[in-house]
Amino acid sequence: MSYLRFERALMTNLQDSLGKEILRTNRSGAYSCSTIVDCNTRKYHGLLVVPVPSLDDENHVLLSSLDCSVIQHGAEFNLGLHKYQGNNFSPNGHKYIREFDCDKVPTTIYRVGGVVLRKEVVFQHFEDRILIRYTLDDAHSATTLRFRPFLAFRSVRQFTHENAVASRAYSEVDNGIKTCMYAGYPDLFMQFSKKNEFVFQPDWYRGIEYPKEQERGYASNEDLYAPGYFEMSIRKGESIVFAASTSASKTSGLKKLFQEEVDERSPRDNFFHCLVNAAHQFHVEDKNGDAYILAGYPWFKPRARDTFISLPGLTLSIEEYEFFEAAMKTAEKGLREFMEQKPLTVKLYEIEHPDVPLWAIWAIQQYAKEAGVDKCLEKYGQLVWDILHFIKEQQHPNLTLEDNGLVKTDGKQQAVTWMNSTANGRPIVPRSGFVVEINALWYNALMFGAELASKAGKQADADRMEKVAAQAKESFVATFVNPFCYLYDYVEGDLREQSVRPNMIFPVAFDYSPLDNAQKKSIIDFCTRELLTPKGMRSLSPKSGGYNPMYVGPQTQRDYAYHQGTAWPWLFGFYMEASMKLYKRTRLSFIERQMVGYEEEMMYHCLGTLPELFDGNPPFHGRGAISFAMNVAEILRALEQLEKYKY
Repeated sequence: MSYLRFERALMTNLQDSLGKEILRTNRSGAYSCSTIVDCNTRKYHGLLVVPVPSLDDENHVLLSSLDCSVIQHGAEFNLGLHKYQGNNFSPNGHKYIREFDCDKVPTTIYRVGGVVLRKEVVFQHFEDRILIRYTLDDAHSATTLRFRPFLAFRSVRQFTHENAVASRAYSEVDNGIKTCMYAGYPDLFMQFSKKNEFVFQPDWYRGIEYPKEQERGYASNEDLYAPGYFEMSIRKGESIVFAASTSASKTSGLKKLFQEEVDERSPRDNFFHCLVNAAHQFHVEDKNGDAYILAGYPWFKPRARDTFISLPGLTLSIEEYEFFEAAMKTAEKGLREFMEQKPLTVKLYEIEHPDVPLWAIWAIQQYAKEAGVDKCLEKYGQLVWDILHFIKEQQHPNLTLEDNGLVKTDGKQQAVTWMNSTANGRPIVPRSGFVVEINALWYNALMFGAELASKAGKQADADRMEKVAAQAKESFVATFVNPFCYLYDYVEGDLREQSVRPNMIFPVAFDYSPLDNAQKKSIIDFCTRELLTPKGMRSLSPKSGGYNPMYVGPQTQRDYAYHQGTAWPWLFGFYMEASMKLYKRTRLSFIERQMVGYEEEMMYHCLGTLPELFDGNPPFHGRGAISFAMNVAEILRALEQLEKYKY
């Protein structure tokens, strides 16, 4: 029995099936994404979506979809599905679906009369090539397949409309064609493992609509270009492989290539394996050999903070130390260029934010716990000390070390923490001055730096760091602990921000904490009572002013809700770590029950992964990006820690 399997009743009910998305990636930036009934509901959806570095920094939809029709006795049954304006769906191919299974590779079984057709999809690793295998499992008479490709050739952030500029030219290649709609784009090769006939029948399909964009308050319709169709016969038991790529495929080897790609895949047969597969989708290696963590699909790029928070969970927790080291090598290059005020040669965004170098030290600290302090010292000791020196010597443009041992930042004009929502260019949550998690990170970094220095025999250096840390600890308690037994979110001058937010969980969770056990207990109790949900921790307590937990509507409306009560799964990783450190095994069963909320999500939104955030009120709908690195990472790290506490 498959873990991610859906029967006909769900597949034919569009209310259920259109909400379930499926994502496949090639680990070098390209992806394929749609709903499980192959009806695109976002402008970001497409069968082949690839980066085109010569044009810009965005991904581009080349091939939007491929409609397959079964022809028997002269009658055509189209298995495709598109939404057109006025809530019209056509050609309603979903009514032929009997089953969908996503255990190893996405597999759809269609039944048209006596015909049973199986479709399986893989994205070739490290190549911009999508492969689809069609197998005729059953048929009682001669069967022909017709394939009609829908082309977009546009950025994921734009739409295409019927125009006279688009080129209709194509060239025949081995068992297929190549075409390119606009100058600057690569050729799109569409080829089959079997000889076929291409019928040139150019047409625009007008008024295709994307309901997810409508929901988000954006423009939502476009026209797609179909150059014609491919046609070929198929025998019972025969398989045909289709390849769409930016380079020519060797058609005689397509069947073998498809099977090799399938054999490489690990099954999504339980919660943990789903998350491991999801983790791999964020691992990206570019053409220069640089390794990155993508912050999320379908629209996020590699962001520095997300990289460091995600890295331990997406690599160490699944015992993939090599990718940790590769991604950290790229990130270190970026950090050093930033610290030396050189132009960045790596594509790591938002590296200038004040908490980023401290999160880098936290990530290295997790490596030390998994790979051993000696190895960590050898690889990253110098980087840790250089970051601490950089901050102590007041070289960071927006992080100053004050006389009280704490670090201060200016976040009034620009959002500088993970709570980065803005309106009219100004932060909605202007976290400025002494920020609670930045100072928790600072104390933890100093103590970890001292630990490494002590290990390296640099006792004088270790003593100096511990001296600053001791002062920071004292000031942290005096600054952030309030009479109500939780922590202020930030303190600037006379302003003590009293909103109950999840950022106070970090000083409880980190290995080096400035708080005593009584303070930690009080904070965990506060977080459990006011912030914990089945889908993560709320970004703001319902009892605090400005609580706005529903992430719906147009962009501005969503911006005002983004960090005002929405729930974030990644925060749960730190909540769990804090709870287990304090309560040990007595909290095991409670934490395990909490995990049920995340496992449920494997069947919803985007299959086998976790979305960016959830509404903070029931029924806690998943929102935002369909697959989010920090969430997958921290739930993986939480699962790993659970295992450690169990045994």
